[in-house]
Amino acid sequence: MTESLWNTQTQSRRAFLGRYAGGIGSLALAHLLGHSARADSSAPGWNAVTRPPRAKSVICLFQHGGPSQMDLFDPKPELQKWHGKPYPGGDLEVHFDKQQGNVLGSPYKFSRHGECGMELCELLPHTGRIADDICLVRSMNTTSVDHESALRLIHSGKFLAGMPAWGAWLVYALGSINENLPAYVVLGDPGGLPVDGERNWTSGFLPAVYQGTPFRSGASPVLNLQLPAGIGPQARRNQLDLLQELNRRHLALHPESTELAARLANFETAARMQTAVPDVLDLSGETAATRSMYGLDNPASQEYGTRCLLARRLVERGVRFVQIFLSGQPWDTHSKNAESLKGLCARTDQPSAALVQDLKQRGLLEDTIVLWTGEFGRLPVSQGTDGRDHNRRGFSLWLAGGGFKAGQVHGATDDWGYAAVKDVVTVHDLHATLLHALGIDHQRLTYPHEGRDASLSDAEVTHARVVTELLS
Repeated sequence: MTESLWNTQTQSRRAFLGRYAGGIGSLALAHLLGHSARADSSAPGWNAVTRPPRAKSVICLFQHGGPSQMDLFDPKPELQKWHGKPYPGGDLEVHFDKQQGNVLGSPYKFSRHGECGMELCELLPHTGRIADDICLVRSMNTTSVDHESALRLIHSGKFLAGMPAWGAWLVYALGSINENLPAYVVLGDPGGLPVDGERNWTSGFLPAVYQGTPFRSGASPVLNLQLPAGIGPQARRNQLDLLQELNRRHLALHPESTELAARLANFETAARMQTAVPDVLDLSGETAATRSMYGLDNPASQEYGTRCLLARRLVERGVRFVQIFLSGQPWDTHSKNAESLKGLCARTDQPSAALVQDLKQRGLLEDTIVLWTGEFGRLPVSQGTDGRDHNRRGFSLWLAGGGFKAGQVHGATDDWGYAAVKDVVTVHDLHATLLHALGIDHQRLTYPHEGRDASLSDAEVTHARVVTELLS
């Protein structure tokens, strides 16, 4: 290599990268990695960690569209009694008011499960088998009835687009555990992006290293990760050595650039991912019993089950935050509510329950939080003949592991399942409680933005609180 190539005054780093991009394509993803931050005081937001954590990782099974609480988790005999009659409970906040119908009872039966006696819909037999391991919250509410803004609220705590997702806040506070893998991984649906797309896992005004790294289905789960044709391991090693030398020289000219110093470690991490990512995605070593438990032998649940199994493998290897999304917003049952729920539960029920069971039998559930939730719920009346409209005033979700109470039902909605009325939990309370379980004080987890210390919970405005009743 000639001296002129090494001379940073005659050839800039940008020029080098542009000229030789084909040889170092995998490095394009380096900015996605929470590289240098570890579970110690080197993580930038570490000052917000104020207690020993019960959990160290999170798996979020996000259900886009708003699952119907009164059809799945929150049985309401009054709905059955008044089915087909005008709603007698007073005014409703109706999104599509011209399509409002009469009371819509659930077409499905509920029964009790586990020693705790948790009542669940017949469409959730596998969730019923983990009833003693989950904490079911029936008293959630949020402050938006529109999908996009409700999604932003539950992911980032804010109405505005482009705010940091709570997974990004988590990685900012705690850093990564495994330097060979991204700290925040998104397992996307092969059918396409969810509603609001990449905003669901953005880092917003936090540095880009804290945003989610999408893993796709298929032969190339991470873009630009595989070596280009004709580039061998030694050639890649030479490229990385050259790039590091260029960066070191550039850093010597700009010693105040902490971002550049971090990038040096990022390039090495990207290279290590070339072996770490294929290993974690290789399911050939999983037993037939494990694959069957996740529903991989059932066409209805195979795809979602595969991603749930991958989520377990990721946290097993030290990934801090994993999110599984669905394409579009399939739980948005404005029509064919009963039929849609049947298909969605057939797809997700067994894999979701298997994830909890598998984590538990491997000793991972104690320090891994599993969260199953959508952005809001549905109304107790029909939209058209067999649909349900949006409802922000009451919905259900469940959590497992990571210090949350097992076999617990928290809170209640009114007789119609419309509004949370007992032990209400807001989205901001949920964020504060999740961070607490991870050892983080939600009021101290801040980042300077637009002249103030911004935070996930914004407690001075939202009055977010840690819901200790959910924790063991």
